[in-house]
Amino acid sequence: MSPNTLRENTKPIIIGMILGGILTFGATYFIAPSESISITNATTEEKKPIYWVAPMDANYKKDKPGKSPMGMDLVAVYDDDGKGPDAGPGTIRISPDVVNNLGVRTTTARYNQLHTKISTVGYVTYNEDKLAHIHPRVQGWVEKLYVKATGDPVKKKQPLYDIYSPELVNAQEELLLALDRKNSRLITASENRLSALQLPKTAIEKLKKTRNVQQNITFYSPQNGVVENLNIREGSFVKPGSTLMVIGDLSDVWVEAEVFERQAGQVKKATPVTMTLDYLPGKTWEGQVDYIYPTLDAKTRTVKVRLRFNNEEGEFKPNMFAQIAIHTTGDEQTLLIPKEALIRTGNQDRVVLALGEGSFKSVEVSVGRYDSESVEILKGLSEGEKVVSSAQFLLDSESSKSSDFKRMNHETAQNESPQKDMSNSKDSVSSATVNGTVVSAMVDHRMVTIDREAILKWGREADRVDFIVDENVDMSLFSNDAYVMFTFEIREGNFIIVSAMAMDKPKTEAAIKDAANDKGE
Repeated sequence: MSPNTLRENTKPIIIGMILGGILTFGATYFIAPSESISITNATTEEKKPIYWVAPMDANYKKDKPGKSPMGMDLVAVYDDDGKGPDAGPGTIRISPDVVNNLGVRTTTARYNQLHTKISTVGYVTYNEDKLAHIHPRVQGWVEKLYVKATGDPVKKKQPLYDIYSPELVNAQEELLLALDRKNSRLITASENRLSALQLPKTAIEKLKKTRNVQQNITFYSPQNGVVENLNIREGSFVKPGSTLMVIGDLSDVWVEAEVFERQAGQVKKATPVTMTLDYLPGKTWEGQVDYIYPTLDAKTRTVKVRLRFNNEEGEFKPNMFAQIAIHTTGDEQTLLIPKEALIRTGNQDRVVLALGEGSFKSVEVSVGRYDSESVEILKGLSEGEKVVSSAQFLLDSESSKSSDFKRMNHETAQNESPQKDMSNSKDSVSSATVNGTVVSAMVDHRMVTIDREAILKWGREADRVDFIVDENVDMSLFSNDAYVMFTFEIREGNFIIVSAMAMDKPKTEAAIKDAANDKGE
């Protein structure tokens, strides 16, 4: 193909590309701006409020702007197009992206046993069941002392001291006289007297065999242990009733600990405990409560408990200081949440409810006991409800600005409704007929606030309650200050008015007296 021919064939293609670019630019320039404007207008279109509420009283609602009873401007409340549940004043909604960025984590309130650890201190002491007190039954002089100091270890049947006692010498002489006379009755009586004076059996047998009276009698240890409270020295004069020494067996020891009066009810016999000692750091001993003392210390307001530990290796020494942890477990199931989910303030405890679909609300709760991980919830939550356990302080600060800290369809339902039969189906309905005065009404949303009178059959006092009016009921009956008799049903925690009729408001005693005065009665 010649260059001229190629040039003629290429020229139409180039002209077409130039025209196409011009058309594309013009379409972009003239069409795109109009589309972007329409989108912007659509997104910036202002939503219409669904009702107005008083800033200081969440129960005061109006269907148009105005002033609250305190003279403040009413605050507009907007519909969220069903993007999340509404739990009344204080409900906040956050997009999923923000929830992720805040690191919001939730946990579920569950029934479980509360494991409480009571941390206290204790002291190692002798096992008092194995303390042997050494007392003489005769008077005399200590001729020789085989143990020299408190703390000396002794073995069973080891010599402790020699004593010279004229009474023991005379008792031996009486036995020898009885043996010489071969009077069995006197022999038995003499042997019994020597035994009563604690003369060892070996000494009695030696006396009968050798017929020689021993001037100094040796007494022996009744058990293994260490010497405690050594009160004699060689040459000391002793008499019946005096304590010569105490021998303590350290094969096992007691540890006495104290718990506060409010904690005493949680501790029972055989409750497991763990113990650590500064003397042996890094080592832990496990035991259990052996005994709970029956008295309370009036000064410290504590109850003493006793633990028992084996000491065959001699690790425990009397008067050692010990750290004690008593692990109590309640038999009953209690509603628990993690401790980090609880927000504690000076005069109120609360949690942040996770309502789902990005909705959150701070509510007040009553708390009971604690353990290392959980806290007991006495009031304000139900099993299965989700609470925020991370980043809840930021959510609480935002919700607290307008929250009444009460539960719509939860606390009110519990206070209003009678005790339901749990055997009924979940669709069961409770109803009541009562009189009341209309406080406010939102006609478009079929919501009314009524100061209802007491419900005697439920034992409920008069109260101000929000109701939803059924479609079959005439809303014109609920004008402000109207006195009505109405019947309402409880459906899934909501109060639905199913019938109503206007009534004449009963006159007060003052009004009756005024009317009588006007008539001249």
